[in-house]
Amino acid sequence: MADTESIIDKRLLRLAFERAAASYDGAAVLQREIGSRMLSRLDYVRQQPAVVLDAGCGTGHATADLQQRYPAATVCALDLALSMVGRACARSGWARRLTGRGLRGVCADIENLPLRAGAINLLWSNLALQWVNDPLRAFGEFRRVLAPGGLLMFSTFGPDTLKELRAAYQGTDQHTHVNRFVDLHDLGDMLVQAGFADPVMDMECLTLTYKDVRALMHDLKAIGAHNVTAGRPQGMSARATLAAVERNYEQWRCDDRLPATFEVVYGHAWVPMPRTTADGRPIIPIKAGRA
Repeated sequence: MADTESIIDKRLLRLAFERAAASYDGAAVLQREIGSRMLSRLDYVRQQPAVVLDAGCGTGHATADLQQRYPAATVCALDLALSMVGRACARSGWARRLTGRGLRGVCADIENLPLRAGAINLLWSNLALQWVNDPLRAFGEFRRVLAPGGLLMFSTFGPDTLKELRAAYQGTDQHTHVNRFVDLHDLGDMLVQAGFADPVMDMECLTLTYKDVRALMHDLKAIGAHNVTAGRPQGMSARATLAAVERNYEQWRCDDRLPATFEVVYGHAWVPMPRTTADGRPIIPIKAGRA
């Protein structure tokens, strides 16, 4: 559970992403790159899911890729913002022409999925978990809606994300300006606690560069990454605060560019197969051997 100052106001979060739907694609370079890297990992998975859920679909770039990869599957695009779901469904038009299957759109919170238990075979979530208040609750929901043998594959941001911006704000005021991000090892522990099997976690740091701090803030705003924590400033940041942040950030300037670090955490895990039947009898797997 997030500390009090870091609690995310879901109403404001939804509003931020509703407003960002039109500008999202122009600024979501990192999101698409991470999605592409996640897709490449599916090359090593032999599963052919019947139902796929893109949890936190945004404007649907990855959703369309999932439709292409699994043309026989029913694909669902879910997002907190209805305008994002609408754009994902519109983007799926080409996939419908290729596969003959449409896209099911759902507007909902991943901490409270409106889906029946065991309905999903592959649950994909690219950079959505950093927007939940309780990752364990979200993992519990993922576990609930995944069928036995189902796969969860996700990415999120780790604690070093935007470390330069966080440090630049230190000492300027008493407010929270950068979201709290959960450590890779804690996420792995939560997967086990939620009932997943064979979790695999890894991370990498990616760096984007900007001409100045305002360009970074513009990109964050364009993708809807506003500060919607309880500890945020309740009005416009004072000019003096922004000026101090700009001065503080200059210590990282290199080759006339300012870096912004993103610690990307990847994870996948499986839902274990049941060990007993519905009436309590043990299930004993039998593997064919050589005669």
